Amino acid sequence: MPAFTEPVPHPLRTRSFRLLFAGRTLSLLGDAVIPAALALAVLKATGSTSALALVLACSMVPKLLLLPLGGVVGDRFDARTVALAMDLVRCVTQLVVGIQLLSGTPSLAVIAGVEVLGGAAGAFATPTAAPLVKGTVPAGSLQRANAAMAVAYSVSRVGGPALAGTLILTVGPGWAFVLDAASFGVSAALLCAVRVARVEVPRRSLLADLKEGWREVRTRDWYWTSLIGHSAWNGAAAVLMTLGPAIALDRLGGDLAWAVFLQVGAIGLLLGSLAADRIRPGRPILAANLGLATYALPLLLLAAGAPAPLTIGAYGLAQAGLGFLTPVWETAVQRAVPEHALARVTSYDWLLSFAAMPLGYALAPPAAATWGPGLPLVVAAVAVAGCCLGTALVPGVRGFRTG
Repeated sequence: MPAFTEPVPHPLRTRSFRLLFAGRTLSLLGDAVIPAALALAVLKATGSTSALALVLACSMVPKLLLLPLGGVVGDRFDARTVALAMDLVRCVTQLVVGIQLLSGTPSLAVIAGVEVLGGAAGAFATPTAAPLVKGTVPAGSLQRANAAMAVAYSVSRVGGPALAGTLILTVGPGWAFVLDAASFGVSAALLCAVRVARVEVPRRSLLADLKEGWREVRTRDWYWTSLIGHSAWNGAAAVLMTLGPAIALDRLGGDLAWAVFLQVGAIGLLLGSLAADRIRPGRPILAANLGLATYALPLLLLAAGAPAPLTIGAYGLAQAGLGFLTPVWETAVQRAVPEHALARVTSYDWLLSFAAMPLGYALAPPAAATWGPGLPLVVAAVAVAGCCLGTALVPGVRGFRTG
């Protein structure tokens, strides 16, 4: 049964984590501004949704392809140094895009090329997150540290769109990228003062390092079966984000209904993250995966044409499940996986978890055009519920306990 935590020192009392948290919070807020600014800027410059899809792919594809290599680098070298270097790279890339947009004659080729570089930098930065958190806080404060990071992410998702709208309407999308560049610059400066516990890793060939990381994944049944559920969730999220806006316009009440839908989801994400700061499930992997299965509810309600308040409430509940899962899952992984392999294991986590998203984006529109939006939504609901609830049958998931 879930239990409320005994009082433990909050990780923000630790100087290095406090600096890390401040830097990550700034960069998250800067990044939360970018999706709206990028979409508007590219569409205004080209008038083409295909051009926007190209730019988005230029960022996503290299990140997915290079994540395993990023995990190797994160384990072989000091995670703080890798994260700092990637912050500087992304500072430069976002500044270049900002300058392009402010010039009034942006080049699609330059923006696409810079997004490739930024996506590659993200592949090397992402796997450093777990080692950085684990290396800056006491073991007893791990879940509170991960919950604090999740709260920062949730807050950025609540406040980011509003900040993006303000910047776009007042000074233009180019300044949004300048702001994001500044956030990465400040984050890099703060990382200079962070002290992270260093774990020595034996030097092997790149292939041997990749194999060892994969072995750490496949020998833990609770881990790889959960990743199947997480991948199904991301694929389902892609289906919902692709088909949801049109359904909102047709059935739920228009633009305002979709805006409320997303905002309630962001609030649910925040509440779930806050709950994870206080609650310790006795079986954390099982509890987190069961919470993630609630994403089937808004999918089924959208497919059934349920009333807007019910559908929106279900989405808020589902996002709360995600907000709770993230710190609980990350804490379990940080405690169970050897420190010398942590970046590689989390790189496979990100890769496999997000692998289904492009599939959802690609298949949902033609499926909806052929059979109507109800069928792909129901299929996505069955997939996410079946895969997440199915982990309860795995001995390692049921047997994974705290303490």
